[in-house]
Amino acid sequence: MLSKQSERLSTLRFLSAAIKQKEVDERVELSDEAIVAIIEKQIKQRRESIAAFEQAGRADSAAAEKAELEVLMEFLPEQASDEEINQIVTDAIEQLKSEGVTGNPAMGKAMGLIKPKLAGRADMSKVSGIIKDKLNQG
Repeated sequence: MLSKQSERLSTLRFLSAAIKQKEVDERVELSDEAIVAIIEKQIKQRRESIAAFEQAGRADSAAAEKAELEVLMEFLPEQASDEEINQIVTDAIEQLKSEGVTGNPAMGKAMGLIKPKLAGRADMSKVSGIIKDKLNQG
């Protein structure tokens, strides 16, 4: 507030309101994992908005959303490296193959195994693409 970063302040206020709303709705104090999930949801919304604004030729609105996205990204845990993501995906697929799970059911089960390990640390749509590629290879 004192440094007059109005865009940052409004983004943080919006995030705080989303967290408080969830706490009021569920009548609980949210865990760190639940707060990370809210931040991830906000990030996903910003990414979708940026794509829509860019497609509509509204660069000013897209730039504002990008600025909000950068602020939100600061509050996620350290992001997993590509090597770490690939290793986790490979391990999950090998585990499923050893259990005899293949084809379409393997995709959902793999996401179920991987999501807890990478929650807040990786873009799950990117992880989903990696899983699909690895399932199609093997």
